[in-house]
Parts: sequence; structure tokens; C-alpha cells
Amino acid sequence: MQKPRLADVIAFALTDDIVSHRVAPGSALDEETLAKRFGASRTPVREALRELAAGGLVELRPHRAPIVATIDQRRVTEMFEVMADLEALCAARAAVAISAEQRLRLEAHHRDMGEAARLGDVSSYRAGNVVFHGLIYDAAGNAYLREITLATRTRLVPYRGAQLEAPQRLSASYAEHEAILKAILRSDASRAATLMRRHLASTQETLTALTSRAMPKN
Repeated sequence: MQKPRLADVIAFALTDDIVSHRVAPGSALDEETLAKRFGASRTPVREALRELAAGGLVELRPHRAPIVATIDQRRVTEMFEVMADLEALCAARAAVAISAEQRLRLEAHHRDMGEAARLGDVSSYRAGNVVFHGLIYDAAGNAYLREITLATRTRLVPYRGAQLEAPQRLSASYAEHEAILKAILRSDASRAATLMRRHLASTQETLTALTSRAMPKN
């Protein structure tokens, strides 16, 4: 299974800081300080900040340090709703369009993710999760659907990565993937779509629970 990009590692760590309220809205995010924290150059730091800005977690400002944005929960909910519909469509189409080679790749990758889940290796599982869903987009066999699904996913990647920190979430996520995979391999388009929607709903619910537990008490 591929190693996670440094920019993604930084983005996930910062997302966890933001959704858990360890870093308050309005806080400045200095590139040099972040580069030192992660032992990186400024290039992956900038990539991570752009990724977070796309998801509404960070506000980029010309000639000034980016700041932590106030999370718009309604917008996050709306993004997850659209993402669920797009991924459900991808899963349904993959169930009838997946090639023999794509079936083997998806099964092999799922097995690799099982090892990360068993070891509690969140970083590797996050990277593998992106690939797993991407393989399903590819198997759907529609370039435009893949394009708009990837564009929407880009905005949600930090949120989806952060929720994997929740207790028992790796094992739950892996079990959800297992069910989706079986439906696709059985060419059951309706069930694949339903299970994918449930998977995205579980992801959002876990994220919401994490955010709520971390909310400062007045």
C-alpha cells in the first residue's frame, strides 16, 4: 500500500487540531512554524493549507498568514450529502461495469488495508482509503462522473481523514468497505449504492461526534 504524501499527513494533523478545537478559529497558521513542526519544507505545508482551504477549514489571505476558519457545519453537511449521492452512483455503476483486472486490484488493495486496520495504522489507512474509493470511481467507467466525484472529494478529504482518529473507527470503516466490495463483486448495484450511502453517513456521524465532544464547554 502506498505511503501517504507529506502534504496529506500535514493536512490530516491540522484538521484534527481544528475539529478538536485545539486550534481556535481565527488562529494564524505560520508556514515556517508548521514546516518546523512537521520537519518539512514549506512546499508540502502550502499544499496542505490549500487542501484545507478547499474544504473550508482555513482562510487563505494575500500577503498574510492563513487563519483557521470557523467551520460552517451546514456546508459540511451539504457536501457530505452530495458526496454520498456521487459515491453511491459510482458504486452502483462499478457493480455492473468493473473489469476483471479492476476486481483483482480492488480486492488486493482491500486486503492490504486490512493489515493497516489491524495494526491501528491510521496514517496508512487514510492513504489507502483514498485509493480504495478512487478504484471504485475508476471502475464506474464514466470519466465525467469520476471527475466531479474527485472534485467533491477533494473538499472533504481532511474531514474524512480526521474521523478515522475516532476509537474503533478503523475496524468499522474496514467492515463497511468489506460489505461494499462484496456487493460490487456480486454485481448488486442497488445494494452497493445503499451500502456506500451508509458508509458516508457513518463517516459524517463520526466526524460530528468528534467535533461535538471537543466543543468547549461554557
